[in-house]
Amino acid sequence: MRNPMWSILIGLLVTSLLQAQDSPAKATYSFSLEEAITYALENSYEAINARRDVAKALKRKWETTADGLPQINGALDYTNQLKQPVTPLPGEVAGGEPGTFVPVVFAPQQQMQLTATLSQLIFDGSYLVGLEAAKSFLQYTDDVEEKTRLDVRRGVINAYGSVLVAQELVSILTENKNTLDKNYQETKLIFENGLAEEEDVEQLQITLLQITNQLENAQRQAKIALQMFNLTVGIEVGAETVLTDDLDQLTMQNLDKSVTTKPFVLENNVNYRLAELLTEQRRLEMKLEKSRALPSISAFINYGTTAFNNDFVFLESETRWFQSSVLGASLKVPIFSSLRRSARTQQAKIALEQSRTELRKAEEQIQLQYDKASSDFKQAIDNYEAAKKNLALAERIENKNQIKYTEGLASSFDLRQAQLQLYSSQQQVLQAKLSIINNKAALETILNLPDVSPTDK
Repeated sequence: MRNPMWSILIGLLVTSLLQAQDSPAKATYSFSLEEAITYALENSYEAINARRDVAKALKRKWETTADGLPQINGALDYTNQLKQPVTPLPGEVAGGEPGTFVPVVFAPQQQMQLTATLSQLIFDGSYLVGLEAAKSFLQYTDDVEEKTRLDVRRGVINAYGSVLVAQELVSILTENKNTLDKNYQETKLIFENGLAEEEDVEQLQITLLQITNQLENAQRQAKIALQMFNLTVGIEVGAETVLTDDLDQLTMQNLDKSVTTKPFVLENNVNYRLAELLTEQRRLEMKLEKSRALPSISAFINYGTTAFNNDFVFLESETRWFQSSVLGASLKVPIFSSLRRSARTQQAKIALEQSRTELRKAEEQIQLQYDKASSDFKQAIDNYEAAKKNLALAERIENKNQIKYTEGLASSFDLRQAQLQLYSSQQQVLQAKLSIINNKAALETILNLPDVSPTDK
């Protein structure tokens, strides 16, 4: 019985080893903030599709341009008259009696025709407007790509900061839990020796349970924050990622207020440029409607060859083919449309006026966004400074209450209140750091800083 059992165990071991070798290793990444931004600008899902939109716009521009270039089309026509039409002729033509008719078939049963036609648009007002519109649309997609890249950069900064805050919170809560657990165990031992109140143990137990629950939740949130970061930069959600920058280091880097002194040039804001281009598109739409009243001229030349027979002989070299060619031109002049063109032109004019109003509104909105972003950034710095001072005070108060509690001069309730105040101050400092990083990124996005345009343009 031993030999079959050992064979089975060895077989299972070998199979598991082979599977372990075949399974691909889990991807691992390491990023500083700048490295994460650079990676995301090339590999995030939004950046990839933005580049594809620009590529489509380039093709669309050429599609519009090609409408005014020479067009060559070929045609192959084959007909087989299964029942040939009959034409009656007077009988006397064929030597018959007057008043009678002789049925005659004129056309051969089968016919094949090959034709090539070259056509050229000479003048069309709508085509000229279309070329302008295609150029404007290409600029629009370029600006949309720039806006996407700015949003990607801001998203990476927000996600990176969120991961660092979540990880820092886990570290702080772990340390707090260890300190609380030590206090709880010491107080529990003192109570068991009859030297402390049971309420002291219960107060510490309540705080310990709360911190334990917060720590478990923070650990889950840290994992989710890292997955969100992976999604933002464009890598597998489950990839192992290490962030090399430190939260305090990033906070110090973003404390520089010089960005608030930079002049705000409205024309540099990508949202303003997009609003301008939308107005330009409305202007071109009105110009297009006006151009429909202009004449259009086109010309063509074709060349064809035809063969016919009662049998299918078109692939034989002896078949005789008859050549033909036609040159022609066409002039179309709009004369009267029952004021239809006028109505369409007026609609386009009203749409242009609406767009200009929206542009003025966009100017005010963007200016307001800048003022708010600048104010929020300054407020974030002030909140951080205040939160640091509050944390220092909370640490001193908690430390004093720890000493008083140890010496029996403070109750467990007083200690618990001091501890909760400390924990709250710690989280306020973390949120203040994240707020500085995020608000700085928001302000830079409005200022279009830094330049994140693709280097190949």
